[in-house]
Amino acid sequence: MKITTHLAALAAVLALGAGAEAQQRDQIRIVGSSTVFPFSTAVAESFGAKTRFSTPVVESTGSGGGFRLFCAGVGLGQPDITNASRRMHASEYERCQANGVRQITEVRIGFDGIVLGSADHGNPPLELTLTQLWLALAAEVPADDTCTSFIANPNNRWSDIDASLPAQRIEVFGPPPTSGTRDAFVELAMQGGAEGIACMDALKDSDSDRFEGIASRIREDGKWVDAGENDNAIVQTLMNTPDAFGVFGFSFLDQNSDRLHGAIINGVTPEFDDIADGSYPVSRSLYFYVKNQHADLVPGLAEYVGEFTSDDAWGEFGYLTDRGLIPLPDSEREAVGEAARSLTAMTQAPE
Repeated sequence: MKITTHLAALAAVLALGAGAEAQQRDQIRIVGSSTVFPFSTAVAESFGAKTRFSTPVVESTGSGGGFRLFCAGVGLGQPDITNASRRMHASEYERCQANGVRQITEVRIGFDGIVLGSADHGNPPLELTLTQLWLALAAEVPADDTCTSFIANPNNRWSDIDASLPAQRIEVFGPPPTSGTRDAFVELAMQGGAEGIACMDALKDSDSDRFEGIASRIREDGKWVDAGENDNAIVQTLMNTPDAFGVFGFSFLDQNSDRLHGAIINGVTPEFDDIADGSYPVSRSLYFYVKNQHADLVPGLAEYVGEFTSDDAWGEFGYLTDRGLIPLPDSEREAVGEAARSLTAMTQAPE
């Protein structure tokens, strides 16, 4: 009995010590999108340098991985913010709610374009349509012009799709299924490209689920290679693979403009102004999400949000634009910033 009592007392002391250690976390913990990672890191560094708070820890886990971590629960063992290169899914919102993460602020930070990039060896940028891009990367394509049956994608070279395209092997390095960039690429480029085929467009109207299933599937025969969550790794791969292409965010093209160029899609070059005004067809919004219940647990959480949404950071001439972020229009940025700084919580699942 005495031994049991001593063991219980020791366990209590150890538990108290663990609790005290947990209470000592004074750094904001941020997870999520590799695309938002460089923006979030820049804000974290500025925040740590300008304020009395510790520099936040930022991890690149991919948007999907970030939401899984973020929605796992409330407490100092869980992340405070998750970055995302797509909007939170309704299922992720519901998972958060079920696990007690019930006060979430959504912050839309700006725009980014998804680029089909390649190493610049003096060759001109590839010019193609969204439909040609889909025909290069789809797992299956229509067997005829009725879309009643489909065959495994037979296109091995770009010129197999159209004689005007290069006669080089199709090889594209891109993000894995856990990536928000992958999700956005599938929605904007793959589904958008499939709609350019008349019978696929008709299928979308008659059987949207079947259309989405066929249009969204990326081939798995080696022409597309999942290259991980790190866009910088894709950039480095392209430098060593002259005929290959990579799918990544505009900011990485912008930061490597001396080494890479982006394909011209539907006649539009991936440039700052064309992404900002929506002319570039593969453009998307970027976000981060705040766990409001941690505002009283982790020092500086509200202040970090304030730094990110300051004109010095995300404004038209802020330091994030130097890293490739395309800012929201002034009026929208003001409204989003006000809601973010007041930690206004979402009231329903995203649509």
